[in-house]
Amino acid sequence: MSMTTPPGWYRDPSAPHTERWWDGTAWTEHRRTPEVSQQQLQHHYPQQQQSYAQPQTVPMPARAGSGRAKAVALTTAAAVLVAAIVTGAVVLSRDDGDSEPGARTAPTPTATAPTSSPPSPSESAGDDPAVVVDELNGITLPVLDGWAEPKNVSDTDIVLTTPGTYRCPGDDGLCRHGTVLSRTVTANDEKSPATLARQDISDAADLAYDRDRIDRRPFRGITSHKLVEQGPVAVAGRTGHLVRWRVTTEVGPGGYVQSMAFPSSVGSESMVMVRYVFDAGEDGPPLADMDRITEGIRPVGDEDTSGGVGSSIGPTQ
Repeated sequence: MSMTTPPGWYRDPSAPHTERWWDGTAWTEHRRTPEVSQQQLQHHYPQQQQSYAQPQTVPMPARAGSGRAKAVALTTAAAVLVAAIVTGAVVLSRDDGDSEPGARTAPTPTATAPTSSPPSPSESAGDDPAVVVDELNGITLPVLDGWAEPKNVSDTDIVLTTPGTYRCPGDDGLCRHGTVLSRTVTANDEKSPATLARQDISDAADLAYDRDRIDRRPFRGITSHKLVEQGPVAVAGRTGHLVRWRVTTEVGPGGYVQSMAFPSSVGSESMVMVRYVFDAGEDGPPLADMDRITEGIRPVGDEDTSGGVGSSIGPTQ
């Protein structure tokens, strides 16, 4: 029975020297150059100084005309030749021409799952419960006090939530006091973080507080909104832009919505959008957590590069 290949980085079938992101059903446009550690190189190409047959001195016969001496010399030479042939075959079998050490075989939609599954978020972060990993966009986000990795959520873009749920004050359903989403911008080719953030904020507010994806109105709609903050921001060493609204709803306390766009530091450096949705009122998370989470976003594998409001802006695009 065939199995669906899980999402992950695999060798690009159209460019074997690069890796490409497989989302579980199809190839995306995200590509990267595989990083090969010295340990991987040693694993795939071990020291071979003992593999090759060393030249041996064939003893000269005591008597050149002795048939026994000639037989001994020929036998010894034949043994050396056989050893060299066998050793060469072993060495060639170790180095069979793979183009990139450590690269995984490219998946096909009907292929069985690779023997090496993609790492889970906790494995990618070194089993660190204090961060959650967005491997596709190449970032980690801090798990602050009062926040947790998502569980029992239908939106796969959600990377952080406040624990627990409550009954929505409008249409039937369960709501959360806070969520953070991370997704790749694929709707257009716009590369300006400011333009993307301004375009996204209205959709982000509508989905959170007006009408959700299954046409429910958990807060019976937005009655007004107010711009409370916008401007450049450094995110994981990259130049980004944020827009933040305070929205008022027909029922309930309303909340704060923020759209933040910045270029990814991996693959083709596609634009990344991080959305924050915080309920207002006593039960909502502290508004300062938006800035604290932003400041804690880092590239995968780089614990030193951070950013946030008021930080030095990273390289412009």
